[in-house]
Amino acid sequence: MYVKSILDEKGRNVVTGGPQLTVRQAAVYLHENHIGAIVIVDRNDRIAGILTERDIVAAVARNGAECLEKPISSIMWGNVHRCGEAQSVEDIMDMMSKLRARHIPVEKDGRLVGIISIGDVVKAHMRAIKHEAEAIKAYIAS
Repeated sequence: MYVKSILDEKGRNVVTGGPQLTVRQAAVYLHENHIGAIVIVDRNDRIAGILTERDIVAAVARNGAECLEKPISSIMWGNVHRCGEAQSVEDIMDMMSKLRARHIPVEKDGRLVGIISIGDVVKAHMRAIKHEAEAIKAYIAS
């Protein structure tokens, strides 16, 4: 299975924001959308950064509540690891494991086209295992 098939199934909507958002506004977006990361994009939908719920917790732990009024550009990750639609689920699982990342933005032709979460990868992997088990059972039964 590939990233493209996961996005085709789950959709390509990504909650995004600009670097001028405050940390508090980003936290509200995360909460209201029931997500763990917001992708920061520039005017051309190019990935400029990523901010996760863990980043917000770490910023509050380091700097106190006053960090909530700072722009997300002050705490976001600017060096964003990303993938393409043609990458396999196995590649993404390996990437997430090595990077200890729960969210990987997907880009095509330099523009954001989706996001893959660890939950998406686990679901896809479980479906593949189930499909393989069913195929083996059908083969044995025939």
